[in-house]
Parts: sequence; structure tokens; C-alpha cells
Amino acid sequence: MMDQGPGDDSMEFGIRQVAVGGLERAELMQHLAQSGVQLNGFAKQLLEHQIFDELVPAHNLTLTSRNLQQLGLDAGATLPQIFERAVSVGLKLCPAYAGPYLRLDFLDQAASDDSVLSAGKKPDGSLTIASASVGDEDFPRGFYLRVVDEVAWLRGYRCDDTNGFALADTFVFRCR
Repeated sequence: MMDQGPGDDSMEFGIRQVAVGGLERAELMQHLAQSGVQLNGFAKQLLEHQIFDELVPAHNLTLTSRNLQQLGLDAGATLPQIFERAVSVGLKLCPAYAGPYLRLDFLDQAASDDSVLSAGKKPDGSLTIASASVGDEDFPRGFYLRVVDEVAWLRGYRCDDTNGFALADTFVFRCR
């Protein structure tokens, strides 16, 4: 594992054991709604994907977070570069279905400093689930977690393989 400096988002996240699977789509949606989790259109689109058609047996994942700086990358790194570097330092990508379960597990995430929900860039204080894409370039790429004005969000995002991320952009990975 890489060192985590003071003030890093990963210090807030730590290493977490997260229970995933075991819920059918309707049950998962009900849990999200009962927990007050808000969804954007891309998250709803992702939740309609066939990966949520099959009931995944309940199991635990050990997750951690890293920003680009902690991964030893420069600002402007792309998702393929970020994922390749993470794997090279012993981390793994999360399954695409992990996002909603992590949102339910991490409702106490710190709130963002800004309340803008969509500005065409990675939002302040967000945690992006590092997972392989489940669709083509027109389909949302994956999930990210964010708290805005005390409301927990599960949001989907789109970007292509050339999109650059900033040093402080934080991703959630599986520990080996």
C-alpha cells in the first residue's frame, strides 16, 4: 500500500470491507431510496444495465481509495493510465456493480465544498469507483459518490479514454 498523507480523501475513506451483492435490482433500488440516496440520470441508466439483472451472491470486498498523486501520476492522466498504474502497484478494479453497495455503506462521506452537481469536470469531494466500462462510449462509464448539501448521491458519469483527471481526483479500488 502507498502512504497516505494528511488531508487526503483516502484518509477519510480508509480501507473498508463492503458487503456487495445479495439484492435483486428492485431491492437495491429500494435500499437506495430508503437511505435517501439521490441518483442522476446516468446512475439510473447504469442501474438498468444487465449487470444488475443477475443476482450476485453476497460477498465482501476490501476497498481503498487513491488519488492521482498517491498513484505517482501527473495531472492529466487518463482512465486507462490511472487503471494501469493502480494495477501495477497491487490494486484491482472494482466490479461495475459495486457502486450502489458502496454508496449504501458510505453514507457518512464528507460533504463537497461546492454544491454544483454538474460542471463538466470531476466534482469536488467525489469518489469514483474504478471499474471497467460496461457499455460503449455513449453509455455511462461508471459510478461516483458525492455528498452535496447533506444529501448522498450515487451519480453516473461519461468520459472517453482521452479525458484527463486532476491530481486530487480520487478513485476507489479493490485491495488484492
